[in-house]
Amino acid sequence: MMHRRQFIQSTSLALASLLHKPARASLDGPAEPFRLNYILASPLYGTTPLSEVLAETARIGAAAVDIWPRRHADHREQMDAIGHDRVRQLLAEAKVHLGIITRFDLGPYELRNELPVLKSFGGKILVTGAGKGTGDSLKEQVRSFVASMRPHVEAAGEMGLTIAIENHASSLISSTDSIRYFAEFAPEKHLGLALAPYHLPQDPALIARLVEDLGPKLSLFYAWQHGNGCMAPQPKEQELLQLPGRGPLDFRPILASLKKINYSGWTEIFMHPYPRGIPIMETTAQVTEMINRSRAYLESAIREGL
Repeated sequence: MMHRRQFIQSTSLALASLLHKPARASLDGPAEPFRLNYILASPLYGTTPLSEVLAETARIGAAAVDIWPRRHADHREQMDAIGHDRVRQLLAEAKVHLGIITRFDLGPYELRNELPVLKSFGGKILVTGAGKGTGDSLKEQVRSFVASMRPHVEAAGEMGLTIAIENHASSLISSTDSIRYFAEFAPEKHLGLALAPYHLPQDPALIARLVEDLGPKLSLFYAWQHGNGCMAPQPKEQELLQLPGRGPLDFRPILASLKKINYSGWTEIFMHPYPRGIPIMETTAQVTEMINRSRAYLESAIREGL
C-alpha cells in the first residue's frame, strides 16, 4: 500500500510539473508571444528630482531605470547627493530597480570605480562610448579597440556585469561595417553593443540586418530615430520626430528582427532635447505621455503582424 501511495504521489507531482513547465522555444522563436522589455531613460526628464522620475517608471510599462549624469541629466549626481541608501529606499518605494548606468563622461577606460556602484544596486549594464583603435584599416582598429577593453571587460565579468558600447556618430563604432566588426571581435559575454538607430542611415532594412548580425551581442536597443536631428533649436513638433511613431522611420522590420533573434534585453524609448539637460516636455506628465505614445506605436506594430 505504501509503495502504491508513493507511486501515485510521485506520478501526480511529475504530471503537475509537466503541466506547469513553460513550453520550450521552437526553432522558429520563443513559445510565448514576443514582447519588449522597457527601461526608463532618466534624461528624458532632464533634472527632475530622482524620486519623481522613479515614480513614472511603472507608468511607462517599465520596471527598471537607466540613470544618466550631466550634461544630459543629473540623476547620477543626485544619487551621490542624497546618498545611495536613500536611493535604494526610493527604488523600493517605486518598485523599480536600477538596471543601467550610462557614463559617456567616463569613456570606456575609466569605468572601474563605477562598476561596483552598478553592482551594489543589482544593475546589469554600464553604457559608454567607444575609444580609439590602432591599425591601417577599420577592421584592425575595431579589433585593437576590443582588445584594449579586455581588462575592463574581465572586471565587469567578475561582477556579472556587461559593458555596452553605443554606436555614437563620429566614434570608432559608428558605421555599419564597424558594428559588424565589433560583433565579430567582441567576446561572447560582458561586452555588447547599445544600438542607436538615430546614428545610422535611416533604412529600416539595414538596421534590421544589423540587429540580426549582432544577435546576442545586442545589449540594449534604443527605440530612437534621427527625425529632424537634435543639434540645433527647432519647434518642439520637429524635435519630437526622434521618437518612434512620430518620425518617418518604420520600426516594423526592426522589431521583426528583434523577434527573430529572440531579443529579451531592454528597449529604451529615447530622444535628445535641445539644449541637453532639460526635459523633453515642460511637465513630467507630458514627458510620460510622449513616451507612452511611442510605446503604443511599438506595441501596435507588434500586434499587427510580428
